[in-house]
Amino acid sequence: MKVSEILKNNEVTLSFEVFPPKTDASFADVARAAGEIAAMKPHFMSVTYGAGGNTAANTAQLAEQLQKEHDVTVLAHLTCVAASRDDVRRMLTDYRSRGIENIMALRGDIPKDGKRSEDYLYAVDLIRDIREIAGPDTFCIGGACYPEGHVECERQSEDIAHLKEKVEAGCSFLTTQMFFDNNTLYNFLYRIREAGIEVPVLPGIMPITNKKQVARSVALSGATVPQRFRTMVDRYGDDPRKMQQAGVIYAAEQIIDLIANGVNHIHVYSMNKPEIVEGILNSFSAILGR
Repeated sequence: MKVSEILKNNEVTLSFEVFPPKTDASFADVARAAGEIAAMKPHFMSVTYGAGGNTAANTAQLAEQLQKEHDVTVLAHLTCVAASRDDVRRMLTDYRSRGIENIMALRGDIPKDGKRSEDYLYAVDLIRDIREIAGPDTFCIGGACYPEGHVECERQSEDIAHLKEKVEAGCSFLTTQMFFDNNTLYNFLYRIREAGIEVPVLPGIMPITNKKQVARSVALSGATVPQRFRTMVDRYGDDPRKMQQAGVIYAAEQIIDLIANGVNHIHVYSMNKPEIVEGILNSFSAILGR
């Protein structure tokens, strides 16, 4: 099933992101954890893809396995920052042969060596190519958005203009970068709707369950850390058990507030931890009708 079909109505949906192993040796452990998450019946699952294409084979294999063995709709990521047009063509052929209908089209993080694709500068170029190479209706294409603006854009208005280009190129829905203050999302949604962007937007929620995650997550996303969140980390960050519980509760409270305010499609960055997914689901099982 295509993700766009899942998002058509206004019922609450919950989806989870997992990442594939970087080495074949750890595939079984990752597949086991992802399978446990799939068993909790998310509306769909996404499988990430290394910016340099270094997890391409494992991304495709894990996505196919989740779809076939657990009967869950899968959204397979595809990055283009270090890819050639031939690389993309091969991945599209591979995904299609595995029955994958949904692609998250991303530029990806610039490699440390600075070497970039000559064929793709931005995600919008990849979105256009997916539609041109595979046909306009072969894949449902998702894209990323940034509630506080992309770290490489000086002004949010510029970032929103680029976002509109992605939607016009064929992006059917958007998933946000992590954020820790829901007002950030509400303000962002107001601005993009004013700009004429009407596709579904899935807030990306990251449960922070250990102290080391905070600095790394903020550095990667540029997300603002509210004082309430900082206080939680200061209080519980040195106790792994307490920090995990506090992080799950914080994420669950974000989700409950989002749903209460009419934002019904939620995407959670699971970090391949079934216990975190279970904790979040248990926090609002009645709201989800489970």
